[in-house]
Amino acid sequence: MVEAVTSAARTALGPDRDRAARPAAITRRVTAALRRHRADLLAGLAFVALASWLTHGLWPAPGTRVLALNPADQTLYEWFLALDARALRGELSLVTGRLNAPDGVNLMANTSVVALGVLLAPITLAFGAPVTFALLVAANMAGTALAWYLLFTRLLCARPAAAALGAALCGFGPGMVSQSNGHLHMTAQWLVPVLVWLVVRLLRAADPAGRPDGPDRRRMASSAVGLAAVVTVQVFVGEEVLFLAALTLAVAAVAYGSADRDLLRRAGSGFAGGLLAAAGLALLVLAYPLWVQFAGPQGVADGLFPPAYFSADLVGWTRLSALTVFGSPEAVRLTTGPAEFTTFLGWPLLLVAVGCAVWLARRAPVVVALVAAALVTAALALGPQVVAGGERTGIPGPYALLAGLPVVDGALPMRFALAVLPLVGTVLTLAVHRALGESGRARRLVPVAVGAALLSVFPTPLPTMGRPPLPEFVTGGHWRQCVRPGGVLVPVPTATPQDPWPMRWATATGVAFAMPEGFFIGPYGPDGEATMGTWARPTSALLADVARRGVAPVVGDRQRRQAARDIEFWRASCVAVTDGTPHAEMLRRTLEQLFGRPGTRLADAWTWRF
Repeated sequence: MVEAVTSAARTALGPDRDRAARPAAITRRVTAALRRHRADLLAGLAFVALASWLTHGLWPAPGTRVLALNPADQTLYEWFLALDARALRGELSLVTGRLNAPDGVNLMANTSVVALGVLLAPITLAFGAPVTFALLVAANMAGTALAWYLLFTRLLCARPAAAALGAALCGFGPGMVSQSNGHLHMTAQWLVPVLVWLVVRLLRAADPAGRPDGPDRRRMASSAVGLAAVVTVQVFVGEEVLFLAALTLAVAAVAYGSADRDLLRRAGSGFAGGLLAAAGLALLVLAYPLWVQFAGPQGVADGLFPPAYFSADLVGWTRLSALTVFGSPEAVRLTTGPAEFTTFLGWPLLLVAVGCAVWLARRAPVVVALVAAALVTAALALGPQVVAGGERTGIPGPYALLAGLPVVDGALPMRFALAVLPLVGTVLTLAVHRALGESGRARRLVPVAVGAALLSVFPTPLPTMGRPPLPEFVTGGHWRQCVRPGGVLVPVPTATPQDPWPMRWATATGVAFAMPEGFFIGPYGPDGEATMGTWARPTSALLADVARRGVAPVVGDRQRRQAARDIEFWRASCVAVTDGTPHAEMLRRTLEQLFGRPGTRLADAWTWRF
């Protein structure tokens, strides 16, 4: 009887008891997961902390700060991010008329980071494009490092400490930190480790060794589909990074196949077939965007930057970047600017990397592939003619064999050196992992040497400065009284590649209006060749000269007729000059003469409506 009552009571209380026990069970599972992934969490937090410290000059108010070494590119990317955010309003196009009105701008021919802009559109709409930009500068470095760390620990089964050291170089090496000065499309490399993982997964699935049924075709198919998806997304993040990754993987695959002929015979055909399938699937999706880029409106089919100018200096490999703790500002003379310290690894890291590669080469064919890929990409970075110490040697570089090929011209030679970072990082990871598993002198010597080499390239925070405040005409929304919905606002002077500041007016409004001219890549060279920006209309050239010199121009009937034609060409709703513009009073008087009437005062701007 007692047992029956007890059993009934347990049954009645069962649901309540289960509910009470549920939080405890969840807590235990979470705690167990945290213990299991503690090393991963610590690595991720360390990468985030380092990225936050490097970009702390932009915080806590990104809208008032700007990268001091490359503010023009930051202006461009903030405009792109603001434009991309309009996708949430249903406005997503590969060609936009919101810049360079009325001709427009081909977003595929520009580094418009469409995927990043759409992904972070909610942040842009809520907090503004400067916040999204600052977030991406930090997230690209930390995310790239974390992605490589996960690849090293999962694919190579490397010890967390070894993986963290190698991944730190991948995400925070000299090239990555220097490119963080405004080049979001180059630092967003967190998909590259995913690409590598899928390629290796495809290779392993194509290898019939140990499987009585032959290659794992289901896994091969899923790997090919995954590759196609990653390639497609990366095109809308940064095509140059995808090109460098593909080239590096191709060289590494050939070298690996040469080192392991048995694997090549077993899996070569299946692996190649999987890659072709992935390329075909990606091309189905990318056919139209690529057509737009190369043959569509405002598209360009050639590279913009001369390879001979953007070639890495041979001596630069032995120097330390000016953006590292031990670097020297003199290193700037060996490159084209502070955003292109792509080769500056220095003697300590180079010697340690070579030593680790030699130590590992006999045991690991993969190291042969890594070294081969590093040598090829490092050589290509030297450009069509080798430069040493700032002097042209007359010796042809390997890049000369590729010069003029489609797509290749779109990649700056010196940026081939960016592929060396993950290759060296992988070698260092393998070396430290092996050393930690030994009991001899190497257990202490290798990690200490690698750590010291990495300290030699430890980065310094990105230099920042205050940005000029936006005019009240823009921030107060007064522009709406002057510009028709979706119309064209002509700032005086107009935005140019040399001074794109007025584009921030549009960025602050979520690109609610269009602007003429501006900072972008377009087909305005001879025979439609790529140029930075477009040619200035006569009226904008006249006004730019006034803003630069402060000298009153000659304004007659010819200038007035030209101004009327330019306003009609731009389809302008409004022309505005703000008080903060250099020689604003002289510009106002010039505009009054050009338009034959006084302007209307709106907040801190003089405006003319059309």
